[in-house]
Amino acid sequence: MSVQFKGAELRPVLAAAVVNQCRVILVKDQGVYFMSERGESEAGGRRKLIAYAVGCNPDVDAFDDWWELARAEFGGDDFGEFFDPQDGVFALVLNGEGDLAVSATETHLSLLAVAPAPTGH
Repeated sequence: MSVQFKGAELRPVLAAAVVNQCRVILVKDQGVYFMSERGESEAGGRRKLIAYAVGCNPDVDAFDDWWELARAEFGGDDFGEFFDPQDGVFALVLNGEGDLAVSATETHLSLLAVAPAPTGH
């Protein structure tokens, strides 16, 4: 099992991290999302550019649905994992048309560039 991030939503986050010379963070708390370590924030402190995993966006997905998907893939604890946006798979997504699939085991995160997901949910 894995969660998927749409490249069209992830590329602006990666580009912001490159421009701000910072890392991107995979976060699991209120949803599952990537954001840049530094960048423009809204009045409440939330980053303006956030790329949510498909099905894990609390703004559009029902709580029970996104919470269960996030828990099933990443466990019950909240976390933040930092990555260089210009390394490996992120460079493929940033410079291409693909999406990003993320899966987890108890000890590893796996990231894979994949063909874009069909439109819709």
